[in-house]
Amino acid sequence: MFVKAIERVSEFTRPIHIITRLYNQAEIRPGAATLFFINENGDAITCKHVADLIVNVGAIQQHYARFMAEYRKILREPQHDYLRQRLEEQFNMKLGTVIGQKFDFINCFESLSQIHVTYHPKYDLALLRFEGTGQKFFQRPAEFVADGASAKPGKSLCRLGYPFAEYTNFRYNSDLDDIEWVRTNNQVTPSFPIDGIVTRYIADESGTPFAIEMSTPGLVGQSGGPLFDTEGTVYGMQQSTRHLHMGFDMVNHDVWVGGTHRAKISNHPFLHVGVCISADIIKEFLRQHEVKFYMKKR
Repeated sequence: MFVKAIERVSEFTRPIHIITRLYNQAEIRPGAATLFFINENGDAITCKHVADLIVNVGAIQQHYARFMAEYRKILREPQHDYLRQRLEEQFNMKLGTVIGQKFDFINCFESLSQIHVTYHPKYDLALLRFEGTGQKFFQRPAEFVADGASAKPGKSLCRLGYPFAEYTNFRYNSDLDDIEWVRTNNQVTPSFPIDGIVTRYIADESGTPFAIEMSTPGLVGQSGGPLFDTEGTVYGMQQSTRHLHMGFDMVNHDVWVGGTHRAKISNHPFLHVGVCISADIIKEFLRQHEVKFYMKKR
């Protein structure tokens, strides 16, 4: 049903690769997010929570650099362990604290020089305005649905994003005490579609409908990816997943496990549904900032 649409949407949807380094952990964590281009100028949209990561990367790196500068002063002190603990408390350094991140915008531009980020004042939505030189590697921009109200309950729609970070082109550079990208052939994360039907519209506290709820979840890494119909027309952007308690609770339920033995099982199931910022909200945001975009002709 969505074969041709996925091919079309893949022309303007791109992954953001994210590598993360945590305090007191040697392993580098790969991750991904999604953006899609809305015009030929290189303007794209994604979620605000994705754009926050991009905006804050410099501050995280500077904070860790200040911590390390102070730490080097106490390396040979006799009360090293105590002073280090005090320093960790001062800089809020604990197990799992992010101390470094790097981003790679895959198949977007030949050379990227700067990114300007504009946040929606209310919703989890951000505009990315890229400045780059050389070739652009996206073929065509997105086309939005003219009337978002046509996404009625029961309508089949699909999302495309990059939930599975399968790339390995990164490493830790001990000389620089930093993480970095390595240019190899394995720097591609395959896209992943997930379809469903519209269940309902979600309204904010003022009663304004701003998001489309889907019967299937959006996966981690699909945030910022387009929601589209069988023609590839964009109806919204994947933003989050809600977890609705179904009420089918089982406590100490007696079941056969693997056909070999009985066990007591407790289970509290939830229905995981996707939340997508609607195309009408996105279009109004772009109009306010005088950003060019396209709508599907009726």
